[in-house]
Amino acid sequence: MDHVAVLALFDRDMREGARPDAPGARIEHVGKVVRQVGTEQGWSGVTWSDLDEATADAEIAEQIRYFSGLGIEFEWKLYGHDQPEDLGQRLRDAGFASAPEETLMIAELGDLALDAEPPEGVRLLPVTDRAGVDLVADVHEQAFGTDGTRLRRQLLAQLTGDEDTVVAVVALAGDVPVSAARMELLPGARFAGLWGGGTVEAWRGRGIYRALVAHRARVAADRGYRYVQVDASSQSRPVLARLGFQPLTTTTPYVFTPDATGPA
Repeated sequence: MDHVAVLALFDRDMREGARPDAPGARIEHVGKVVRQVGTEQGWSGVTWSDLDEATADAEIAEQIRYFSGLGIEFEWKLYGHDQPEDLGQRLRDAGFASAPEETLMIAELGDLALDAEPPEGVRLLPVTDRAGVDLVADVHEQAFGTDGTRLRRQLLAQLTGDEDTVVAVVALAGDVPVSAARMELLPGARFAGLWGGGTVEAWRGRGIYRALVAHRARVAADRGYRYVQVDASSQSRPVLARLGFQPLTTTTPYVFTPDATGPA
């Protein structure tokens, strides 16, 4: 894989050329920034920027002003190669809180090992309705220790609004949900995004996460996508590397909550 070329394609295809990731969301190209304004249950934030030392602070202030006027929290999704080099520090100085850094890993589907299956006694169930969404959210809460309300609303909206843009799957041990994941498939994109892969603690280390990656990658290949991408944690990066994913850069979420600082 030509890392420089694929990263440039990713920036152009998925960031500068971003598409709404949920029904009701909209993409806005404003000056040197591309942002998504999501629905109440969806994601809002900056997907791409083309800034330098002279323009960064004013653009950060403008995004704070805009989203604060809407009264919604938003994320500035910062990648390791974004400019200026101190953009992360500028975001922190403006009141953003940073989440842990992750690694953008990408694989060409033709190079991936797609034969991984779940361990004996575990089956994969495609999610198509509210009951399945509840299972995914329940696993998310157990695996990550966070509230699954937003995920539940977003996934249900995607499945009812345009089911071809999302694939969700839950792993069941008997009738007990033990792992879950989803994939976003944006029309016209060459990259399918793998998100939310999580396994409850008692079932980790048995190959379920690997099987969920392979399952989603097979679906992406069947639907004509060329690449799959993951924002990988330090725990998932070794598994993804063994499957054939390669690290291209880092990504860090910077989140601004209007109530945290008052009116901008």
